[in-house]
Amino acid sequence: MAKAELTAAADTNLHDELRGRFGERYSTAAAVRDHHGKDDSHHPVIPPDGVVFAESTEEVAFAVRTCARHGVPVIPFGAGTSIEGHVQAVRGGISIDMSGMNRVLAVRPDDLDATVEAGVTRMQLDRELRGTGLFFSVDPGADATLGGMAATGASGTTTVRYGTMRDNVVSLTAVLASGEVVRTGGRARKSSAGYDLTNLLVGSEGTLGVITELTVRLHPVPEAMAAAVCAFPGMEEAVGSVVEAVQMGIPVARAELLDGTAMRAVNGYSGYAYAEAPTVFFEFHGSEDEVRAHGALIEEISRGLGGSAFEYARQQNERARLWKARHDAYPALLGLRPGCHGLTTDVCVPVSRLARCIAESEEDLKTASMPWGVVGHVGDGNFHAVFIIDPDSEAELAEAEAINERIVRRAIAMEGTCTGEHGIGLGKIGYLESEFGTAGVAAMRAVKAALDPQGIMNPGKVTG
Repeated sequence: MAKAELTAAADTNLHDELRGRFGERYSTAAAVRDHHGKDDSHHPVIPPDGVVFAESTEEVAFAVRTCARHGVPVIPFGAGTSIEGHVQAVRGGISIDMSGMNRVLAVRPDDLDATVEAGVTRMQLDRELRGTGLFFSVDPGADATLGGMAATGASGTTTVRYGTMRDNVVSLTAVLASGEVVRTGGRARKSSAGYDLTNLLVGSEGTLGVITELTVRLHPVPEAMAAAVCAFPGMEEAVGSVVEAVQMGIPVARAELLDGTAMRAVNGYSGYAYAEAPTVFFEFHGSEDEVRAHGALIEEISRGLGGSAFEYARQQNERARLWKARHDAYPALLGLRPGCHGLTTDVCVPVSRLARCIAESEEDLKTASMPWGVVGHVGDGNFHAVFIIDPDSEAELAEAEAINERIVRRAIAMEGTCTGEHGIGLGKIGYLESEFGTAGVAAMRAVKAALDPQGIMNPGKVTG
């Protein structure tokens, strides 16, 4: 998609106004702009015309009002960890970097919530909560900002038990396209007042407004936690163990799948010695008795499907090492082919259809000329295929995208979704109409037009 440059007059006037307000916290340096024109995806760098490093909601509002007056796009930027081309400045404009808005404003143990600025990262909040007996549950793996996680509707390894960002954001403060500041609600655990503005903005990817603060749910740290690893003879058996556990109502806290290629990659990358076979990483939360009982039930299910004996990790440092293996899967897969990039699929289907979707998708994957691996949050019906592609090969990119399309079309046909957690960005725009129909996409565009009549909020993303 071609980038539309600012006119000379708009360029001069806009830059002068932003420099006048932000001083050295406004940059047009090429290296800074390039950094803000790229996320962790395979999509190319498309830099903005300038970058504002904001430190308050009022400063974000000033920047947005200034851009609105000049008709210039606004692209929010958190940590740059998204992977569907969310931050590329496809029509030029100004990137607003939220990393300086990194204060934890309040932690309220009695109400099980916290209010943070949008630039607070997941691991930063985790450190802040130490000693409170509480934790924030959404764990996408990367140390993303909470504002970015809300904007993309992120989830991760603990979603099967605790829900996604949509389930864990209580309310937001956001700057709309006009520069007006809106708060979407209070801290009550439920409300039937008006439209649900919170969940309109969660998952909107900066196309409706810039999230500057959010109040999130916290959860009590369980009395006991145990993790376990189990290898299986095949992917069907590995997936079947989780599906059966979910259908029986066993409350697993995590159920993560790595195929044999991913396990081989993790062993080489991080020095593990796991079986290089389809493997599920489980975790159980609750009382000591509940953790033992749930683990025993799933181990029995797994044994019936040919699974190995469980390798348990009960102490915090042991569990951290086990989960490091899961979180290392993506860089480990890239390490199988140094210098290459990852193209990652992200489909989600009803749990009862997951085994079939993965099995049929594997047949597509086996035709690929480049290496690939499969990982998944199988308790949610969500899985990813990671293609390891040569960044200089247009043929490999086209081949991976064609296989990805077959996987996506299959998931939608199974009443699933084109993206379980990564979002739409640039990469998934073409699938929205298949999933929601022409009328559904038209309704989304109508909402966008009502809240952003100039079309300046992260244009070219989600609905185009």
